Parts: sequence; C-alpha cells; structure tokens
Amino acid sequence: MPPLIPATLLMLAPLAAQAQDTLNFYNWSDYIADGTLPGFEEAAGIEVNYDVFDSNEVVEARMLTGNTGYDLVVPSLEFMARQAQAGVFQPIDKSRISTYGNLDPEILRIVSGNDAGNTYGVPYMMYSIGPGYNVEMVSERLPDANTDSWSLVFDPANAEALADCGIALLDSPSEITAAALNYLELDPTSEDAGDLEQAMELLEGIRPHIRYFHSSQYINDLANGDICLAVGYSGDILQAKERAAEAGQGVDIRYVIPEEGAQLGFDMMVIPADAPNPGAAHAFIEYFLQPEVTAAISDAVFYANANKAATPLVSAEVRDDPGIYPPEATLSRMYSAEPHSARYDRALTRAWTTLKTGR
Repeated sequence: MPPLIPATLLMLAPLAAQAQDTLNFYNWSDYIADGTLPGFEEAAGIEVNYDVFDSNEVVEARMLTGNTGYDLVVPSLEFMARQAQAGVFQPIDKSRISTYGNLDPEILRIVSGNDAGNTYGVPYMMYSIGPGYNVEMVSERLPDANTDSWSLVFDPANAEALADCGIALLDSPSEITAAALNYLELDPTSEDAGDLEQAMELLEGIRPHIRYFHSSQYINDLANGDICLAVGYSGDILQAKERAAEAGQGVDIRYVIPEEGAQLGFDMMVIPADAPNPGAAHAFIEYFLQPEVTAAISDAVFYANANKAATPLVSAEVRDDPGIYPPEATLSRMYSAEPHSARYDRALTRAWTTLKTGR
C-alpha cells in the first residue's frame, strides 16, 4: 500500500518541478523512518539514492575531499561549523522552504552559536551521549553500583567487573574524550594538552576491559544481550531497548543521562557546495519539516526533533521520555561541543589511535 500523502505536501509540487529528479542523501545509520523516503519520492517525484555512515570523522573526511556527489548530508553541528568555514557547504535558501517556520526559534538560536544566522544548516534531530546498559547483567555483577553516574563506565573496578559481559564505546574521539573530561570536572571543550593527557589516562585505565569501539554495532549487540554496556547516542540505545522488547527475550535496556552531565548535540542537514541537485535537497528539507514527517521519524528512531509543530504529534512514549526530551534540571547539567582547531584534532587523533591500538 503506498504511503498516505497529507494534503499539505502538495505544496512540494512547484519545488519538485524545479529540482532534478534524484536526491543523493548521506545520513547516519538507523536514523530515518521506514516510510520517509518512499513518502518523499511519491510526494515530490524525486528518486532517492541513500547512503549511510556511522561517525562524524568518516563524513568529514568525505566532505573535505570534494566531489562527494551528495546533495544532502547530516553532520553534527560542531563538525558542520568547521566544515562550513572551509567552504564545504552552500547556504540554505530559506525562501525555497515554505515549512521552515515550523522550526523552534529557541533551538535555532542555540545552533546559531555555531552557524551564524542559521546560514548553512537545518536541524535534523537532537541527541545526547551517555551509557546504555543491560539492567540484569549489570545488577548481577555490580549490585551496589551507581548506575546514574559516569563512574559505571570510567571507574576501572566497574569496567573490570563488566568486561566479561562486554563494554563498547563510540569510535568517536571527540565525543568520548569530552565525556571523560567532563567526568574529571574539566572543561569538555578544552584543547589544553594537559587536560587531554588526563582524559587519556582515564580512558587507558579502562581500555583493557573494552571489547570494541564502534558507532553503530552496539545497537543490535545491546538488544541481543551480546554486550551489557555501551556509551552511545541516546536514540540508538533506545532503539536497542525497543528491539529487545520486540524480540521478547527478557533483555531490559536502560539509557542514562548521568548525574555529572552529558553532551547535548544536534545533527544538521546541509547541502555540499558541489551538490549536483541542490533543488532536490531543498525539496527534501521542505518535506522533512512537515510536522507529520518529522514526528514519524522521531517515533521511529527515538530522537527529539527541533520542529515545534511536530512535538504534539510525537508519541507520548517518545515525548515523555526524559532520555529523549531531557527536563530542565537535566539540561542545566549538559554541555555542547565546539569545533576543534586543526592542531588539537591532530593531537586528539594521535592519542585516540594509541588508545585503541596500544601503540
């Protein structure tokens, strides 16, 4: 049965007529609803070529080489800001997006700190980074542990106790290092060499107990009970929780925004400067910002969105989950990432490689 097309989507027709008939879309894995792309193709008459990635470092390397062949890409805000400075993206033509007014002005104000005038990016989804764990496995091994604290991950004694059931960390040096700095009560955006050394010492203390570093594998592994603890993206861990519940094997997954705080981030839709079909990219952004479309994606991927008109349409299960839409008290303890300098990035990459490989 073809997806239903809300009458409001008919406004896409004039834009679709101006756009070329293919959208080349590069997005995070497990980050869209099943009906989104078929619905867009039917509503706009534009075919979609859809590729996925699982880390900001991967997409940044692709963007900086040029000639990417993509029309729409979804990097995180701090990476987008640095890439925009390098001339990687073209400005968003808001006059071509009749649904742009659905975006929450407060969220636009926040992201404008890294994208002045909201020039290059349109918010896709919001996320946090924290631990997700198998309740039964962790409680068996650490019955007295404070599971609301980053110490569950960063205390070597806890990591050792959980090593047999499996710990995974995001393969994201900037995000894991920021979490370590925050746990050490240091500035999570610091580029100080001494602070980086302290963060790496903390991570080296748990390194013998880490099963793997990966930015998407942990979703199914948590759901299947193949690992018991992962530091990952909020929606990914909640997707694992949903998959575990659907499987009916008694695997109970919990996601935590730790009491010490965590990173609050935004993923942004951007159009590469060399996009072959920028009209198709604008058409998709207009489609995405329809409240029904945005809400369906939030419900599917368990991430908060920046579309104020979509919030009432998001299911209560998602809208009322404090791990997805953090309450004010939690938000006050959270931090946002900032673009790194090239000098610091080189030092971070070297340190991360040494951490992972031991050399």
